[in-house]
Amino acid sequence: MSAVKELIRTNENGTISFGDYELAQKSKLSDFQHQGDLYKVKTFQEITKLERNGMFVYESVPGTAVFELSQDGSGMSFQVEGKEDAQITVELEADTEYDVAIKGQDAGRMKTNLGGKLSFSVDFGASGPVDVTIRKCVNE
Repeated sequence: MSAVKELIRTNENGTISFGDYELAQKSKLSDFQHQGDLYKVKTFQEITKLERNGMFVYESVPGTAVFELSQDGSGMSFQVEGKEDAQITVELEADTEYDVAIKGQDAGRMKTNLGGKLSFSVDFGASGPVDVTIRKCVNE
């Protein structure tokens, strides 16, 4: 895989892919329609950001490419790729614990802040895209 040259696209499986970390200058695309929502993406080498209906969804520093982003009421999953290790922030349900898995390995439980933001780091190697899965913890 490589960067998403069209900045954002709908995949055949109903997910979306976005971001081009290879761009030297900031590019953006607004009013992209997907499943009744409007998305806006800003992306280049230094940052990739996604909004849905004017609300924050995803941000990475430096820029990344995200493939097959899927969200539901219990969390989100996606594959992410970049030139260098990235700090990623996503917005989920506020003040809630989530199980996070990166590269299929348990990264532990993380709690969102009062704004619903959850931040974590992804280390990229030569292995290509990294799988990220975030699921709401169930009370036991």
